[in-house]
Amino acid sequence: MLPTLDEIQQARRSIVGSAIRTPLVRLNVFDAPVEIYLKLENLQPIGSFKIRGATNAMAHMPPEQLARGVLTASAGNMAQGVAWRARELGIPCTVVAPDTAPETKVKAIERLGARVIKVPFERWWQTFAERAYPGVDATFIHAFDDPYVMAGNGTIALEILEDLPDVEAIVIPWGGGGLACGIAVGVRALKPSCRLFAAEVATGAPLAASLAAGSPQVVDYKPSFVDGIGSKTVFPQMLERAQGLIDGALVASVEDVAAALGLLAERNRIIAEGAGACSVACALSGEAGSGKVVCVVSGGNIDVSKLRAVLGELDERRNSPQVKR
Repeated sequence: MLPTLDEIQQARRSIVGSAIRTPLVRLNVFDAPVEIYLKLENLQPIGSFKIRGATNAMAHMPPEQLARGVLTASAGNMAQGVAWRARELGIPCTVVAPDTAPETKVKAIERLGARVIKVPFERWWQTFAERAYPGVDATFIHAFDDPYVMAGNGTIALEILEDLPDVEAIVIPWGGGGLACGIAVGVRALKPSCRLFAAEVATGAPLAASLAAGSPQVVDYKPSFVDGIGSKTVFPQMLERAQGLIDGALVASVEDVAAALGLLAERNRIIAEGAGACSVACALSGEAGSGKVVCVVSGGNIDVSKLRAVLGELDERRNSPQVKR
């Protein structure tokens, strides 16, 4: 089930006080094939858009459910969103995280008072399907397959269309699909002519393969610094929703995402995580079309050491004799 426009507008009221209205700014690159604008969700209190959906989902839980505590499965950002709101409400929070989750995100979750259970990737993925974890008696909040979560994410669409009414395309990072589908519902209701694209990284791009095949596909997944998106497959129900909402999936190489991350830091002084820079990399390719294109910078939670390494590699490539020739 997808949220309605009315539910997205209601979510906007529900998240006031937890999530902020993030700015929309122009990317300071004027020789790009398109006019790129950045929706800066990395500036949310937890450094990610996830606070929107988490807050809205918990706003619809009756007191007896909340009292049991909450549980989520997340590589980091949704966990922080749920933990942030749980702390505000004074209730317990448990997070099931893959053992590959970045340490900076795990520490941030623990600082918010949540308990983290690390499991192998396959067991983590299984938690999304089961919506529970053995031995944890709490209300499960799905990171993407939840109409309330998608409605919270959809509030981004309202803000984009208010700030840039003549937007021609929006590029949205695709992890589980809750962000892209939530935004798409709002845009399709208010400005159906706007093009909508999901952004994936080549090391884990199941949506592009699944859209091309017309059914869920399993792809090779290779971990990289782009850890907020990318997986082996898509949930069938999320693929079905995407097929009716978005215009396609764009795929960027890890190298292009790194270059976009560096560009954001150099030109706009923006710290983005790999997932947040992926939409920019896709837009810079020109595949989202011409005109005014908004890139959703979904988050900025990247390890300082990882950011340093990515930017260092960029500098090395720029300064190498091959590049100079």
